[in-house]
Amino acid sequence: MEYARLESALGYRFKDLSRLQTALTHPSFALQQHTKDNQRLEFLGDAVLELCVSCRIYDCHPEMKEGQLTRLRALLVRESSLAQAAARFDLGAYLRLDHGEEVSGGREKPSILADAMEAVIAAVYLDGGLSAAAALIDRALVSYDTPPQEGRDAKSMLQELMQSRGETAPHYDIIGEEGPPHARTFTARAVAQDGRVLGEGMGVSKKRAEQEAASQALKKF
Repeated sequence: MEYARLESALGYRFKDLSRLQTALTHPSFALQQHTKDNQRLEFLGDAVLELCVSCRIYDCHPEMKEGQLTRLRALLVRESSLAQAAARFDLGAYLRLDHGEEVSGGREKPSILADAMEAVIAAVYLDGGLSAAAALIDRALVSYDTPPQEGRDAKSMLQELMQSRGETAPHYDIIGEEGPPHARTFTARAVAQDGRVLGEGMGVSKKRAEQEAASQALKKF
């Protein structure tokens, strides 16, 4: 599989691509193909993630006490946060899954995406060191403030923002799709009522692509 686009999204080019491939290998695939899975990398990535996030929030929030820092770190490294980060990088499109996981929607399962995100963090750490892993985590988490409440997705937040500015909610157009049927990638565009392009995004489903387009629009605002 070609990983150039994924490396570009991650902001890191691997010296040894086999590390990235292992990080994207689900145990179901590894069992059938008699190869390494990503569970050991997931274990290491979890530790690297906690260390980097701890250092960042320690520096970013000097006003916080130990208990507050602990709670914030838990929010930032929880499964839903990691799954959202993995979706922004389109990790799902690159996962190696067996047929059972494939047909059951494994490429969009939060638990599988979160595990893969941790494994990729570990792969970057092993390939490029702690600073490279920290840079990836910065890109993955976007912000070290308290994450949005559960259920407030990017499309909802963009709609609220537009309406607060006296504008109507944006609409979304699917402007491209590519790849084989089992690994299709979609490109969506968030468009204002007056035709302004607010943001574009890619994802392994139309819904994911629209969410990423909304997320990119929010960053611009």
